[in-house]
Amino acid sequence: MSDDDDQTRSDFDDAVNMTASELKKWLDTDESKSVGQKKDGGESTGHESGRHIVRILEKKKADLTDDDLAHMRKVVGYVKRHSAQKPKGDVTDTDWRYSLMNWGHDPKK
Repeated sequence: MSDDDDQTRSDFDDAVNMTASELKKWLDTDESKSVGQKKDGGESTGHESGRHIVRILEKKKADLTDDDLAHMRKVVGYVKRHSAQKPKGDVTDTDWRYSLMNWGHDPKK
């Protein structure tokens, strides 16, 4: 892996604070499926991203593809941007938190 790839992996590890099993379990919930932008009424972008994140988390570092690294950069950007939009008050049961969790980041951790 190049230095850029190592930085991407480090940034991804900082952004994604859910394990593969935690994320899989979360993606099966109604709350997870209720948020996000949906194309043609199907699966939301964030939910689809979550499934890709699970696959990344289950891989060995050496097995990451260019597509995986590109997705990891996308995840880092999304978590950073969305985290900056934190609403006031308790965020436990909010669409904001649910969206972040679809992207592998639980702001309550």
